[in-house]
Amino acid sequence: MPKKVDHLARVRKICLALPEVTEVDAWDAPTFRIRSKMFAMYRVNHHGDGRLGLWLKSTFDQQEALLEFDPIRFFKPAYVGPRGWIGLHLDKNSDEEIRFHVIEAYKLVAPKKLLEKFNI
Repeated sequence: MPKKVDHLARVRKICLALPEVTEVDAWDAPTFRIRSKMFAMYRVNHHGDGRLGLWLKSTFDQQEALLEFDPIRFFKPAYVGPRGWIGLHLDKNSDEEIRFHVIEAYKLVAPKKLLEKFNI
């Protein structure tokens, strides 16, 4: 029998390992922030979309490239997708892949001095 994966625990472990990250419940979902700026949101079946996803701050260029590269692993999330955010299907991405994209999102909102201090 396949082992049941706690995807929220995976996301928390990855996000909260980054400097000064806090978890805040907003819109009935765990969000992850650096100095109150959100860079990630965990969503399960948002408005019945059937997705187990992590929404991440991104640029329009990154979003477009990821959607073109692998539309099975990535999606354009509701509400924030039109602002460039990217969605990751948690059940279709490894911890290493999730960590990479979380760090990319984190770098978009973290202060430069903090990134330099921790060599991120």
